[in-house]
Amino acid sequence: MMEEIKTLFGKRMKELRKNLGLSQDELAEKVDISSKYLSRIEMGQHFPSIDTLVKLANALNVELRDFFEFAHQTPSTRELNETLNSLIREADGDKLRLLVKITRAVVK
Repeated sequence: MMEEIKTLFGKRMKELRKNLGLSQDELAEKVDISSKYLSRIEMGQHFPSIDTLVKLANALNVELRDFFEFAHQTPSTRELNETLNSLIREADGDKLRLLVKITRAVVK
């Protein structure tokens, strides 16, 4: 789950940066971090500290909550299947029964 959040966060940050027409180098300089570190954040490999997160928000002229607005990023069918399969693998018997009931209710 954390990896998925880091990936979504990175994609969102890249989107916000590009909306302002900033390169990674330009944003990194504004925030006083290396462009390599910024690249890793955007690729979902790292998550910034709170201090860096605030600096990024200020540099991009956004609110902190804007980084976490992922609803517009619709996952592909393949990604949805992978997520669902992962949840099924992690579920115990009681949770599987609940998943089946919910799925039946949604599909009908």
